[in-house]
Amino acid sequence: MMVSKIFKNFLIVKHQGFIHANYCATKPVIDVHKIRNIGISAHIDSGKTTLTERILFYSGRIDEMHEVRGKDNIGAKMDSMELERQRGITIKSAATYIKWNNHFINIIDTPGHVDFTIEVERALRVLDSAVLVLCAVAGVQCQTHTVVRQMNRYSIPYIAFINKLDRTGANPYAVLQQIKNQINENSAFLQIPISYGDNNRVEGIIDLIRSQSVYFKDPHGTQVIKTPDIPQHMASLFHKYRRELIETLGNVDEEMACYYINEQCPSPDIIEAAIKRSTILRKFVPVILGSALKNTGVQTLLDCVTFYLPDPTQKENYALDNSKKPVEKILLNPDMDKSLPFVALAFKLEVGKHGNVTYLRTYQGALNKGDTLLNTRTRKRVKASRVIKMHSDELQEVAHIPPGDICAIIGNIGSTGDTFVSGEGVEGLSCESMFVPEPVVSMSIKPDPISASSNDNGTRRLEAFGKAMTRFAREDPTFRVVFDEEAQETIVQGMGELHLEIYKQRMEREYGVKCIMGAPKVAFRETITTNCEFDYLHKKQHGGSGQYGRIIGNLEPLPANDYIKTEFVDNTVGTNIPNQFISSIEKGFNQVCQKGFLSGHKISGVRFNLLDGDHHIVDSNDISFVMAAFGAIKQTFEYGTWTIIEPIMKVEVNVPSEFQGILIATLSRKNSVIIATNQALVYFTMICEVPLNNMFGFASELRSITQGKGEFTMEYSKYAPALPETQNKLIQNYSNSNSQQIKSSRTS
Repeated sequence: MMVSKIFKNFLIVKHQGFIHANYCATKPVIDVHKIRNIGISAHIDSGKTTLTERILFYSGRIDEMHEVRGKDNIGAKMDSMELERQRGITIKSAATYIKWNNHFINIIDTPGHVDFTIEVERALRVLDSAVLVLCAVAGVQCQTHTVVRQMNRYSIPYIAFINKLDRTGANPYAVLQQIKNQINENSAFLQIPISYGDNNRVEGIIDLIRSQSVYFKDPHGTQVIKTPDIPQHMASLFHKYRRELIETLGNVDEEMACYYINEQCPSPDIIEAAIKRSTILRKFVPVILGSALKNTGVQTLLDCVTFYLPDPTQKENYALDNSKKPVEKILLNPDMDKSLPFVALAFKLEVGKHGNVTYLRTYQGALNKGDTLLNTRTRKRVKASRVIKMHSDELQEVAHIPPGDICAIIGNIGSTGDTFVSGEGVEGLSCESMFVPEPVVSMSIKPDPISASSNDNGTRRLEAFGKAMTRFAREDPTFRVVFDEEAQETIVQGMGELHLEIYKQRMEREYGVKCIMGAPKVAFRETITTNCEFDYLHKKQHGGSGQYGRIIGNLEPLPANDYIKTEFVDNTVGTNIPNQFISSIEKGFNQVCQKGFLSGHKISGVRFNLLDGDHHIVDSNDISFVMAAFGAIKQTFEYGTWTIIEPIMKVEVNVPSEFQGILIATLSRKNSVIIATNQALVYFTMICEVPLNNMFGFASELRSITQGKGEFTMEYSKYAPALPETQNKLIQNYSNSNSQQIKSSRTS
């Protein structure tokens, strides 16, 4: 039965949920101070999408709530992809917007799986604040740390929402201690749960600020009942955590410190003001409670979002003015009362049923339908003929977007990270870029010839395959496609096996092309371990035009935290090497780094110091110095000490306590290094570092040894020297491959 038919007064709230679209369409002024841009972020399976589904329901954005896995063949609104509903995970971030307490809230629901971390990265890049969701049983987990690091990277204030209070073993008090000890945040409860009996059955929450009990009645939790009566058995906990809240605020806020030192009792309004100040300054993290699945605490979470999180004017955002030398950093102003030039950042591209959709975050100035925008990277002008607000996979056309808002434009207008402007004096601006992690797994991929019909010559499949690869690489900066000339095969690179598997399945579903993927290939690298000097002369002075180029310098290792980089440094003095040939030497160095001499993998973690050289007035040219750089690196390979390095992953595994022994034994066989362990109630958590090369197939292995009860997350940690047996195997395989190619060429 439709909820709107049951609760007549809910229709008012439901109607308000759609005001934002109509409000923008009629082009009145929206108060930028009433806008909130938030992200829902967490470790996988913490309840982000379920929480977002409840937020949409209580704000009137949807009429019915549905389960994440789509057992009713509908699924959660924000999981618009069929794969998301089948797997029960979020694969791509989805944007929506609601109205609550006369505030307009843009929400981005992000994935929890580390393979799709770029979705979290680019969402947090453009958001002003976030809600960090934690499981009341598992608490702070591996991906929680990753999300917090991403928030710190972009200075995002956030609220912590401890979810799943209804689960057996839920302990929000232990989770609060983990937030303090593991994430190192000044945190305190704003609420505590009202629980009864041995099973900790949660009936409601106690508001520590307003000193009242809050209950969520009826099956859908739409009746929020507040009473000043505190349950007698909860009185001691109420006073304890209210004192702790005031004390914690006193440590970060001067006004609250005065109340605490003088042993005065501040009013609720004073406490709320202190929470907002401290949260926006990222000195304090409010902690609130609930159970999204059981419809508890969601409305109070929305209240906290409007009370404590910043509006666009309270978060500083900068752009770089590239028209000035040196480049200047410009503070963008989302003031709606001033007629300022328009500045926006494209943070996501998507191709779907609506065509090409480019998501924008506006930082300064307003955008109107029909405006002409300048892409400051390509210098091309584009017309915003269709401006929209997204509601998952649905769109609402609007006529006006205020500063500080999030919107989208229909059309192929640029790439992720492009800056769009209109007006005078902003043609040279570019918004600060976002962090894009490097891929760690590569696999070969090709269309499956068996899937073709008898009258299909393969042309259609190849065209569809090419279109899909181009589209996916354009949408996702961590998904990369390269063609291996030597092996004559297409290689896809990504953040993990699941990441690449999802794109393979999307290829079949969306383009009708079944694909075959080869064995995963780890992104090994080759690096030098000691400083090695070179003095190489490339000389060819017979049989046509001559070549002459000499370079002198050294190749040295970079620090371990820069293993994935290469550096070229020109330290030459004088004119022994003319300036026009320096770029040729750098070009040769970059080319030779694409394929090492030990195993054929890329060279990284090295610095090329060019100190001196020589040239010939007639025979020196660009190709001479390109070849000289090739020869110099080969010379260091012959005389220097080289090694193979491999990606090391930080792995967090959660299993029931009875599987602790077999888990440790399994990971020990994979050459893991244990960082930390934690025994929390019925679960055992182990954090370790493991070579990525040893982690393939671990998902099925973990399911087998834990009867399907274990789960793990994995993220890139660092590069480190590979084990001797791994290096010997890679070198032997590369040698055999070269021998086979030589033999084949002689035979042919």
